[in-house]
Amino acid sequence: MTRPRALPGRLRALSAAVLGLGLALAGAGLSAPQQAAASDNGLSLKPSMGWSSWSYVRRAPTEAKIKAQADAMAGSGLKDHGFLYVNLDDFYQKCDSNGFVVDSYGRWTVDSAKFPSGIKALADYIHAKGLKFGFYVTPGIAKNAVTKNTPIEGTSYHAKDIADTTRTEKNYNCKNMYYIDYGKPGSQEFVNSWARQFASWGVDYLKIDGVGSADIPDVQAWDRALRASGRPINFALSNNLPIADATTWSKLANSWRTQGDVECYCGPGPNGSGYPLTDWSHVSSRFNTAANWARYAGPGGWNDLDSLEIGNGDQAGLTADQRRSQLTLWAMAASPLLLGTDLTALNATDRAMLTNDRVLAVDQDGVAAKRIVSSGPGQVFSKREADGDYVLALFNTGTSGKATVSVNWSQAGFSGSAKITDLWSGASGGTVANSYSASLRPGETRLIRARPTTSTAVRNEPESALNPPPGQVGVTASPHNSAPNPDYPDRG
Repeated sequence: MTRPRALPGRLRALSAAVLGLGLALAGAGLSAPQQAAASDNGLSLKPSMGWSSWSYVRRAPTEAKIKAQADAMAGSGLKDHGFLYVNLDDFYQKCDSNGFVVDSYGRWTVDSAKFPSGIKALADYIHAKGLKFGFYVTPGIAKNAVTKNTPIEGTSYHAKDIADTTRTEKNYNCKNMYYIDYGKPGSQEFVNSWARQFASWGVDYLKIDGVGSADIPDVQAWDRALRASGRPINFALSNNLPIADATTWSKLANSWRTQGDVECYCGPGPNGSGYPLTDWSHVSSRFNTAANWARYAGPGGWNDLDSLEIGNGDQAGLTADQRRSQLTLWAMAASPLLLGTDLTALNATDRAMLTNDRVLAVDQDGVAAKRIVSSGPGQVFSKREADGDYVLALFNTGTSGKATVSVNWSQAGFSGSAKITDLWSGASGGTVANSYSASLRPGETRLIRARPTTSTAVRNEPESALNPPPGQVGVTASPHNSAPNPDYPDRG
């Protein structure tokens, strides 16, 4: 297996990074972030990087399409810059009029017309390219399993023994999923059998979708099942997870979607598929979300801002400036970087963005930035890395008119002068005293690394108004955190 080239500034070791950040904060007179305890499954010490089928392939995945994306990831050079996961999302399953067709143990069956060689063969193909394979499920047990009362593998229990038929789970495809009563014997064993099946197929990443507060028992069961499966499987939760349960998500999973879908569902195809994949309003709504959730990210668990719609140029629904801003925000938030575009049709502009190691390293440093300026369309996010450097991103989130966005070094946590490097261009910005400003086009960003030339630190309070503690986040702070998503009827 070819090892991907290490990104500049990547974490050398988890313990050293965490210790270094703590020492840096202490030395600067800053209090450490109130980060929740991360999952201790040993996975996702840095945010995942790869591709997911939902945005572009949508409801029509096939074996041939997924293989083609894997070929493109390896052949385009994205793999060499850290993009490794090839994730098959929803609509791989077989359905009938009662919901999911199930196997002899009550688990979903794969549509053999779409995947004639089976999922294991697909995973093997992806692994042979030095890549990793991701898969998809939702909570609960299928109605067909209960109707047939299928046995639970390795036990004397059956589907009717564990199903709560008074409640139906959220599901975006075949529907007809009952809640599982985890107080009943056999419930954990059912999830265990499913996890073992996924492990035997070679799954490296599992997304469990449609998760809400009522599904915490399912998340706990899947966490236990994946740990016992005999295979390391990166565990991702989706979507629009309530921030009131953030500490729970961070203890149980390796990433969690903090908002509804980034897709606009405004394309010309069925269910809004096709280009454009997204629009600026769906991306810019993530700025508040990134600020609100920042404290919960860290090695082993990450705030997932959803797919990156970069790769196919303007047709994806964003200008080049907006695409650079999307990647910059995701990197500053230390979000997983999962592309949603067609990798077989990468254009040169977007490939250059996605292979900029200076920018990718900002994502992979394992630090979620805090927002230190929010004034109209002007926003600034800042993080201090373990080596003492500061990374700052200045944004004009507006859709018309230039904006001058400024930040004082004291807002970032230091004073005096700093040597500046523009991380998108690589150009030196010289030594700058006291503050930094940029004149930005609509949707444009400026991403800089600031290396203080003195050691004078300034106490900097967290963004309390935009980063309230759990239980104090309402629709006024971030309307997508816990409210329903009327814009995304198919995906929650």
